Amino acid sequence: MDEGSIRKRKESQNGSTGHSMDCQTKDKQPEKATVLQKDVGLFSGICLIVGTMIGSGIFISPKAVLLYSGAVGPCLLIWAACGVLSTLGALCYAELGTMITKSGGEHAYLMEAFGSLVAYLYSWTTVMVLKPSSFAIITLSFAEYASAPFYPGCTPPVVVTKCLSAAAIFLIVTVNCLSVKLANYVQNFFTAAKLLIILVIVGAGIVMLAQGKTETLSNAFDGTSSSVGAIGLAFYNGFWAYDGWNQLNFITEELKDPFRNLPLAILIGIPLVSVCYVLVNVAYFTVMTTSELLLSPAVAVTFGDRVLYPLSWMVPLFVVFSTFGSANGSCFTAGRLAYVAGREGHMVKILSYISLKRYTPSPALLFNGVLSIFYIVPADINTLINYFSFAQWAFYGLTALALIVMRFTRKDLHRPVKVPIAIAGLMVLVSCYLVLAPIIDKPDLEYLYCTIFIFSGLLFYYPFVYRKVSWARKLMRPITMHLQLLMEVVPPEKTE
Repeated sequence: MDEGSIRKRKESQNGSTGHSMDCQTKDKQPEKATVLQKDVGLFSGICLIVGTMIGSGIFISPKAVLLYSGAVGPCLLIWAACGVLSTLGALCYAELGTMITKSGGEHAYLMEAFGSLVAYLYSWTTVMVLKPSSFAIITLSFAEYASAPFYPGCTPPVVVTKCLSAAAIFLIVTVNCLSVKLANYVQNFFTAAKLLIILVIVGAGIVMLAQGKTETLSNAFDGTSSSVGAIGLAFYNGFWAYDGWNQLNFITEELKDPFRNLPLAILIGIPLVSVCYVLVNVAYFTVMTTSELLLSPAVAVTFGDRVLYPLSWMVPLFVVFSTFGSANGSCFTAGRLAYVAGREGHMVKILSYISLKRYTPSPALLFNGVLSIFYIVPADINTLINYFSFAQWAFYGLTALALIVMRFTRKDLHRPVKVPIAIAGLMVLVSCYLVLAPIIDKPDLEYLYCTIFIFSGLLFYYPFVYRKVSWARKLMRPITMHLQLLMEVVPPEKTE
């Protein structure tokens, strides 16, 4: 069952044969090509970056940076510096994204610079572990805060949070499968909601500053950590709060005018997040001492109880909104990576198919959703993400290196955006540090297990991707055909 036969079926369902001339002219309206449509504009692009970067961390636990930096002054400087470095890193991605206008983020750039094998290892690690486990963690965080009001004074039962998390995954995947525009509207709404609560917190902080609540902010550098390792770990935690700055590169093919909108969304979105992070931290310090902030289980909730009462219920509600929006952004981009990996032959072909009616990569989105539900089941998924985080930064570093390599190997490529090569070099160094810092700080065996898992992908690469063994293709053909019929999906049309 191929594209043609499904099209014939669709035509017969529409009654396109034997109808009156009126019906025929209606049927013959210009059909959209069966490819992912360019439905994402500048505003939606900014919302995707901002909405995915700002999850629950800044509201719940912005304390790791303070803990390792030792004082308020260096803490705020590190938040700002992480924002600047994230913007520089994203500018490297702006050059890559406007030079190679393919979806799939790092996959496309590693493929172009280093060949199929490196790109395959990236897609294997990210599609199978990083993206679905990240999606699972965000929805678990959503479930905890959504169920908390129903269990005052105690933590909600694990079964409740896990079922609610699975329901959130189901809902988000359904929305993304139904329509790209609908997913964008959801993203835009929840991004506006989280920016609104940030505005409320910052506004309240400015009022407190005007009232002279500056005790914590005076003598801001007293007790600054002198340990290079501790400052390094503060940066490490700061960078994780900014993770998500590369989200727009996963959907380059769906961006309207990517040469303009990709760099513009990056230059607006990431500095906006940086300003939000610094100002929210300043607001916290107007009502809490450093020790109170470190002891608070949920910093924004404590802030709300002290400053926004009787409207303090707003904060946990908007944290729920924030995590839901972040989960939607994560699902949106994860589906595109699985879709591109399938299209390049690095995953099963069905993942690269597109819904005939809705123009969404529904098989890839469903695959990511199913994996995420599996990741909800284990007891502690956070440890998994912590150990795999070094892999994420290794790929960021390789991507920055790809930019440097292609300056010499692919001089012929048109570069609408061109960043100084020193910025890419700096990102390689930062990435090397962030890969090595947690391993040197706490050299656990788990890092070795993660590395073994990444390279275990080679067991599949050689027979199925490199050799393309015939028996595997014979086995997959009927499965692909039945899944095509079930989901009403077709291979993407080649448009030049």
